[in-house]
This record gives sequence, C-alpha cells and structure tokens, in this order.
Amino acid sequence: MGTTDMGGAELPRLTVIGTGYLGATHAVCMASLGYDVVGLDVDSKKIEKLQSGEVPFFEPGLPELLAKTLASGRLRFTTSYAEAAEHGDIHFVCVGTPQQPGSDACDLSYVDAAIRGLAVHLTRRSLVVGKSTVPVNTAARLAGLLRELAPAGEEVELAWNPEFLREGFAVDDTLRPDRLVFGVTSEWARERLAAAFRPILDLGTPVVVTDLATAELVKVAANSFLATKISYINAMAEVCEATGADVRDLAKALAYDDRIGGRFLQPGLGFGGGCLPKDIRAFAHRAEEIGVGQAVSFLREVDAINRRRRSRTIDLVRELLGGRLDGKKIACLGAAFKPNSDDIRDAPALDVARTMHGLGANVRVYDPAALDNARRAYPELRYGTSALDVARDADVVVLLTEWAEFREIQPSALAQVVKHTRIMDGRHALDAAVWRSAGWEYRALGCP
Repeated sequence: MGTTDMGGAELPRLTVIGTGYLGATHAVCMASLGYDVVGLDVDSKKIEKLQSGEVPFFEPGLPELLAKTLASGRLRFTTSYAEAAEHGDIHFVCVGTPQQPGSDACDLSYVDAAIRGLAVHLTRRSLVVGKSTVPVNTAARLAGLLRELAPAGEEVELAWNPEFLREGFAVDDTLRPDRLVFGVTSEWARERLAAAFRPILDLGTPVVVTDLATAELVKVAANSFLATKISYINAMAEVCEATGADVRDLAKALAYDDRIGGRFLQPGLGFGGGCLPKDIRAFAHRAEEIGVGQAVSFLREVDAINRRRRSRTIDLVRELLGGRLDGKKIACLGAAFKPNSDDIRDAPALDVARTMHGLGANVRVYDPAALDNARRAYPELRYGTSALDVARDADVVVLLTEWAEFREIQPSALAQVVKHTRIMDGRHALDAAVWRSAGWEYRALGCP
C-alpha cells in the first residue's frame, strides 16, 4: 500500500531508475516529501553506498536528507528491475545521456537499457516518466518500445518531465523548483504526474502542461540560452582585450538593462560540467539530423568561444610569466567545473591545469571538494592540501574555480608564501583594486 498525504489521499509509490546525480537527488527529495520510493541502479557498488547512507558525490544538504529518509523507511535501493516494477506506480527514468565518443551526438544506450529493463516487468497500469535530457522525438520512440515490451501493453504510458537542477543547489531546486514541465499524451498521465508532485504544486509552483516533444526541448533550449549568454559576454571580453576596454564595467552596464539582466553575464573562463557543453553539441547535432541545423548553427560558435577562453587564460598566464611557462611553478586554485560541486566533467579548470603541465610548467592544484575525482582522472598532475600549500614558492597563482574560500583569501596571507605576487583571476572573482593595492600584479580576461 502507498502512504497517504495530510488530506488522506493515497500517494503514488515511486521508483527512480538510475541513482547518479539526478536520480539519487530525486529519490531522496521525493522520499523527504512523504512518498514511498525505491531507487534502482545496475551498479551494485553505488546501491550499497546509498543504502548505507553514503552519497557518492558532493552535494550540500543531500547526505543529511539521505540519512533522514533511510531512517524513515520511505526510501530503499535495489538492483532488481522486477522489485522496482512491483513497487512503483510511477517510474522516473534518471539515467545519464553522455556525449558519444568521437561524436557530438547523445548516447542513448543507458536510457534504452533502462526502458527495456523495466518494461518487461510492467504487468499493471503504470506511468513511466523520463527526466533524462534526450534529443527531441526520443520519447515517441520510447513510448512505442514500452507498449511493445510491457506485458501490460497499452496500460503503460510514457510522460516527460525534464529536470532543471543546478549542481550545488540541487536539493532546493528539487523541492522548490521555479517551474515544472509535464509532457503528456493523456489526462490520466497529467493527473498521475500531479499526484507525484502534489506537495510541490501546493507551494504554487507554475506548471507547463505540453506534449512530449516540447517537454524534451525545454531543457536543451534553456541550457542553450544560458550557454549563449555566457559566451556572449566572453565574446565581448575578446573585443575588450583588443580595444583596451573593461569587460567588467561593460557587463555591469548591460546588467542594468532589464531586457538583458545580470544573471549569467559573468565574464571569465567559461562553462563546463556534464550538461551545458554536451547538451548544446547534442542539440546542434540533432537539429542537423532533422533538417533544421541552420536554425541553431550559432551554437557551434557559442561552443567555440567557450573553448577559446581556456587557451586565452593560458596566454595571460604566459604573459604574466614573461613569455614562457616551462619550468615555472604555477598554483591552480580549483578543479571542479563550478563551486559547491565535485564534478570535473569538461571542467575548464582542469583543462587549463593539464595544458600548462603539458607545456612544461610545474603545476600544483587544490580544490575543496574535487581533488579525489581530479587525482583519478589526471594522476599526472600534482595536488596540494590547501590554497596556501599549492601557492608555496609559486611564480604565479591562477584562480580557476570561484569557491568562496578562494574569494576570501587575503592578498597579504598569500603574499607570504608565493615567490612572486602575480595572480591570474580566471573567474573575475577577486577585487582587482584590492589585490593591486596590496602589491599584486593582477590580470583577468577582458580587462586592461
């Protein structure tokens, strides 16, 4: 039997297929709202960790919520599709959709495997809900696959409910989202989704009810817009560097225009992570497949501008060092693609550090959360235990991820350990005037 809400209505029982970043967060948060949740993954080590109360990635607030929901008895984990199918009225598919090796296309093998693994055990009416980011029109194909493979046949429906999680804020984004999108093909599916999100809807959260294709497009459209905005201000930084203008003042002036706004208008090293880069590439690739490649061809340039920021950062470090990197001691502050995360997928920080190492520099890296992941991925780099540790005797300090602890470093404290007071601020995270007045040679992208 399912649990009941405060109004006495029975809550649907939920399963979450895939317990990576999205799936684990979704399972824990839904259980915290009172739902009876089973999380499934084919990776038994991941399941053992979660069942024992350990979150396998860094996300503020999630470990405490996992402990609480496990103790409540409303959350458990399994590797059995049969168990998940038996438990769930609504099944959320939250598996990864990485970029295919050697291609910009999206790898749908995990999504297909999840649908196939679940479908053969679906013997009663149920709703399967995709949350993974997929190329448009994938859902229609998966709906056909479900009907074909599930013993319950037409009784099994597919809906799409894209996720909008920001790493570092995922718990809040799940429990208090700025909107929900329901891609459905029937009123029954809409009602089931509404039941699955009742406590969130009761907060007054806006809902867009639409078709499957539109729901699939929302996430990639949102990410493409954000990527474009970030690359736009970085393109302006390139212009500023060529003209002696200051991109920080330019961004500030643009931000006062309420048609533009200041969010994501932050010049610097550019975007990375497991979403924006692969999503815009997969979107452009899919648009070409369906004959509308020209409509989003600008995304190729958005990607190119973003990549150029990395090489330009290294150029500025080289300039600070008098024209050569080889043999120089370089302190790199940051490894994760953004603060409050241990995610190093397509991380600009590590890309810059690795490239400088390859050019003969003596590079040392520190990050508050991502060091274990960085060591596994790039064992050739050297790592330290703190910002001051990696900065000892450094010829230059390079800030690559804008963690709060790096923003708060005192120029005088850092000056005591470095060999030369030179800093390259790859994220516009520091107050240039403060550092310069403390005797530091300060450089940043797009600034004179």
